[in-house]
This record gives sequence, C-alpha cells and structure tokens, in this order.
Amino acid sequence: MSRRSAVRAVAAAAVAGPVVSAAYGAGTAYAADDGPALRVMTFNLRYASDVRPHSWAERRPVMRSLLRRAAPQLLGTQEGLYGQLRDIAEDLGEHYDWVGTGRAGGSKDEFAAIFYDVRRLAPVEYDHFWLSDTPYLIGSSTWGNTVIRMVTWVRFRDLRDGSEFYALNTHLDHAHQYARERSAGLITERLHGLDAALPRIVTGDFNVAAHKNPVYEAMLDGGALVDSWDTAERRSAQYATFHGYQPLVRDGDRIDWILTSPGVRTRRASINTYSAHGQFPSDHLPVQSWVEW
Repeated sequence: MSRRSAVRAVAAAAVAGPVVSAAYGAGTAYAADDGPALRVMTFNLRYASDVRPHSWAERRPVMRSLLRRAAPQLLGTQEGLYGQLRDIAEDLGEHYDWVGTGRAGGSKDEFAAIFYDVRRLAPVEYDHFWLSDTPYLIGSSTWGNTVIRMVTWVRFRDLRDGSEFYALNTHLDHAHQYARERSAGLITERLHGLDAALPRIVTGDFNVAAHKNPVYEAMLDGGALVDSWDTAERRSAQYATFHGYQPLVRDGDRIDWILTSPGVRTRRASINTYSAHGQFPSDHLPVQSWVEW
C-alpha cells in the first residue's frame, strides 16, 4: 500500500458557531483578545465504545460542547476511530477538515488525526510514518510494543499572513519504555529532516510524565523543542491529563504535551477540565496553547 493512502474527510453539515466565554481552564473558550495567536489543542479522544458508562453516545454531546467552546484551529487527536472522527468532523462543522489514516492502514484501527480550521490553515503537504524500524511500512511494529504506533504530520500555510509551519501528531506506546524511547528518537530524527526555517508544533499523548522520564528529554532534543506549558506567559491550574473518569488530580502528571520550536511564543496554556452533568468527554483532559511567531 502507498504511504500516502491517507483517509481524509470534510464535514458536510453546518453547525452553530462556538460559544465565546471568559472561562479559562474549566471549559476554556476562545476570547476576542486572542488576536493572531493560533489556538492549538492536543486531545486523546478515548476510542468510541458502546459500553456504558462513558460510551461514545454518552460522551459525544460533551465532546461537541467542549470543541465548540474551545474552537481549536489546530487539533491533534489520538485514539479516534474512523466513525468517531466523522462524528467530530460533523460536530465541528463545515469550517473544519482533517488528515489521517488508521494505524493499521486505511480506516482500520485508531488514528492520530489532525483537524484544522480551513478559514485559518491550508495544508501544503502531509504524510505518515510508523514508529518502527520500517517507518514507511504501514502497520509495522518492531520495538516490542503490541500496539501499532504512528505519526501524522502536515505542513500548513497560515492564511492570515502566508507563513508556514509543521504540525506533527503522535501517540506513544502505553506499556513499553524501550518502544517510547526509540519512538522519540525516530520522531526527532524526522523533525531534523524537515525545513529548518519553519516552526514546529508537536502534539501527542506521550504516556509518560513531563520532566519525569527520559522520553521527555529526548523529545525536547537538546533545545530543538520546548514545552509550551513551561514557556507559556500565562497558565491555567495544572491537573493530571489522564484521569480515567476519576476525580481530577491537582498538580498531577502531564502525559499529553504541546511542544514547539523555541522561537514560537506561547501566550497562554490551559488544561481544559470541561464536563457536563458529571460526564467528561474522554478519559484524558485536552491541553491547549495559544501560539504565534
């Protein structure tokens, strides 16, 4: 199969615009003072399941509300299944498109899909690679991990000013440290192969805590990337980004990160704690950054 056998979808139904709110952290919404800042989000969606509690049918309305409020212009997702991603595309509305392919190829298995607001961003090129010794062999897994892992990346043009940047999205292995370390090495190697003049934004569920694991330092790559949470000029309260539908943990581990080139300014960062009637949209909290360069 071709390495460019990507699945792409455009939502067909228009929906109401996002709600503008002063909320910050709990259901963070975009604000009028965002100016030129690009609204970036990383979100492990928790794959769609019919099993209650926390079935996709129960979670989807809460997910819809969160995404409409936050109105991310760049959204890196993890774990989404094809039908689930189509639901999200429909709920986001006609101003969004997405790029992705299933980690087992085509529409099979989970995706590391990237959504984007077509009013702000236009893809120039995109590709995928697999986190293995054979990165362009679809579905490959060679480092002991039993779950296939992959990367989706896009070179975007910002329609506001014509500038370009790279967005890379991934989901590292949940069980094998060796696989995570090799994955971090491959990702940083591939980032070095991209146009060095362009900014980078890396989103993902890295399955290790920031500042507490060699994978974190490997991803920062000696200063080639920085953690937008640490460099943000303003931040919300910190919570563990994986909660498993249990009470939120204040000052807990961040395993979901938004990394950027050092030259990218992060105006603010937030861990979004939105829920409705006791229902969270996922077993992870989305992380948001407002960035510009």
